[in-house]
Amino acid sequence: MEATSYSNPTVVPQFADASAVLEALPRIDGVYYKATCANVRAVERALTDLDAGFGANEISLLVSASEAHSLRNLKQSRADQWTRIEAMATAARGRFRMIGTISVAFGCPFEGEIDEASVLADVERFATLGVRHVTLGDTIGVATQAATQRLFREMLRVFPDVHAIAHFHDTRGTGIVNYLAAFEAGVRHYDVAFGGVGGHPAKVKYGGGVTGNVCTEDFVNVLETMGVDTGIDLAAMMEASGACENALGRTLASRVARTGLNPLLTRSVAQASAT
Repeated sequence: MEATSYSNPTVVPQFADASAVLEALPRIDGVYYKATCANVRAVERALTDLDAGFGANEISLLVSASEAHSLRNLKQSRADQWTRIEAMATAARGRFRMIGTISVAFGCPFEGEIDEASVLADVERFATLGVRHVTLGDTIGVATQAATQRLFREMLRVFPDVHAIAHFHDTRGTGIVNYLAAFEAGVRHYDVAFGGVGGHPAKVKYGGGVTGNVCTEDFVNVLETMGVDTGIDLAAMMEASGACENALGRTLASRVARTGLNPLLTRSVAQASAT
């Protein structure tokens, strides 16, 4: 579960209450609650909250696949950010599950195409630091099915001990298509968001109309209709979707939130429950 981010509140004021959110968050055994960390100071904040008894048990370490995006988003060159990542992994002292996140892995808003060999080299650097979960982010929604399958298949082939995570924004309506391409390539971990909520910090200008992640409800509906058992309580998922929409006070982007789950799927679920 993406719990919060230890972001600089002057840049992203929405996360100024990160510690308060974690302190109020109910916990379930076996669930990982992630906090994004951009620098050593963020890891130190995560450790302080952990020592206080309410911290996250998973942290995300961020790197950009392009130099221009790194300078704009992280205020650091790629070389300096990797030095920072190494210090962060050391500072974590093995107390968190670490997620390595590679932004703009499929295309950069400032530099265009990204060298796939460079992305795989970043995966290797994370693995060397003991990071066993690595996210490839389609931050601006430019990935294609072919590129998705090619890059993830190569990542899983070269680094069989690293869990690949797909993180695609649905900017151009291709998110689910690319997630299915990732599924066919062997990926089993995906970042999704109820109603597709999210986006990018207002101070980081990627252009207009940038959306959040793929809708949880829509992607789960597709997987279940394919016969993939996600293990998700579908009724509870729909209740959570409604609660999210009510809390935000606006209509969310999910199609399934508007139309309901596939009726053939819900009928088969009901029949299974009856037997």
